[in-house]
Amino acid sequence: MPKLQSIRLNTAVRGLWLGACALVLGLSLAYVASLAEPNLDKTQALALQRYGERAAQTIAAWRQLIEESRALPDNDKVNKVNTFFNRRVLFKTDMEVYNQEDYWATPLEFMGNGAGDCEDFAISKYMTLQMLGIGNEHLRLVYVRYKVGTTTPIAHMVLGYYPQPTEEPLILDNLISSVRPASMRTDLSPVFSFNGDGLWVGGAATSSADPTARLSRWRDVLARMRLEGL
Repeated sequence: MPKLQSIRLNTAVRGLWLGACALVLGLSLAYVASLAEPNLDKTQALALQRYGERAAQTIAAWRQLIEESRALPDNDKVNKVNTFFNRRVLFKTDMEVYNQEDYWATPLEFMGNGAGDCEDFAISKYMTLQMLGIGNEHLRLVYVRYKVGTTTPIAHMVLGYYPQPTEEPLILDNLISSVRPASMRTDLSPVFSFNGDGLWVGGAATSSADPTARLSRWRDVLARMRLEGL
């Protein structure tokens, strides 16, 4: 084969190879982006299929909340999301809703049933604020001991919103209607906190573990959320 023809062939093959690589990379990035983008049409369709019209209407109202809140300051997002769930969904124990001692519900399950316990409130608020653009550095699910007066402390979960990662958090709690600074919640004693990036014990400044490795219920609820469009 003449040298010039060989060079042309090599150049053409290289071009095809680079083009194929670019196509595969583009498809891969598109696939990753599709995984990261919630499919709320799917979530609403599943609500109707599994739970009926009332649940689908709740999901529709939730989607409207998300659309109307996107451009708001973060503090307003936090207050609107807290109010939405505290007013629209009832508190019931896992035994009442799922006939289990401890079950972490997805937002679809929580809104579909119209009821849930403290973990379900905290998880749905966390996921909604994430969809509104508030990142993990500002959000943690916090396990606490809740104590009033001389009563025995009980296990409870709230959502902490940190305006800045090192600032005092604001607490979103299904037990009270308003969002309050942690210093005003002397009835709560933090045990550990976590989000999608880490797990912190007590008041530690650095994460001590991968939350999906240490918390099986967190890993399971995240997997179920992905199947439901989140």
